[in-house]
Amino acid sequence: MTAIFLDRKLLILLSLLDGPKHGYALMKDVEEEFGVRMGPGTLYGCIGSLEHAGLIVALAADERKRPYSITALGEARAKKDVAEVARVTTVALTRIATL
Repeated sequence: MTAIFLDRKLLILLSLLDGPKHGYALMKDVEEEFGVRMGPGTLYGCIGSLEHAGLIVALAADERKRPYSITALGEARAKKDVAEVARVTTVALTRIATL
């Protein structure tokens, strides 16, 4: 399964809905659950943007691993974005069914 058009930031938010994760755990979860592989540059670029927007926060480091947690604002954004993906999918499936 390849989720080519899904926003990587949304996938990170969805992964963090299960609880805090460090970078490698986020990469593995997104790949296993959504079929999207992210390299470290993409992952940490997205993490920086999400932190800057207040959608996630960095927690205290556990040895060399720094976990991240989703904020209430991040949860609200994930719900909104998933609802929009569902709306677009419904329209797309309706149009595909007529082919």
